[in-house]
Amino acid sequence: MSKAKYPLKLPLSIKKAAQRLAKEDGVSLNQWIAAAVAEKVGVVETAADFFKKRAGKATGAGLMKFLRTAPKLAPEPEDTIRQPQPKAPPKRSLEGAPCRFQIIAMGSATRHEQVCNA
Repeated sequence: MSKAKYPLKLPLSIKKAAQRLAKEDGVSLNQWIAAAVAEKVGVVETAADFFKKRAGKATGAGLMKFLRTAPKLAPEPEDTIRQPQPKAPPKRSLEGAPCRFQIIAMGSATRHEQVCNA
């Protein structure tokens, strides 16, 4: 097996977790990281092969033909896409009004004060 050096920068929290898990497994941090990377590579490559085999010679046209045979039913409530709620209209300015209330923040306390135009 050939080996290559690769300087790896990890966030400290991830490195500490990896060190803890390597110690629990009784292996060095380097061995543990190499095994973790190998496992991830295997999972990704296996998934890619699975989907390639599963797709076979499928085409978009074949998918559309299949979807056209689906019953014309409304989706279940939990499957619907929620539409964004319309934004509230902008608040009108109180300029020119004889009096208005103003909220004044003072540290963690607030007070309301009536302000009147002269």
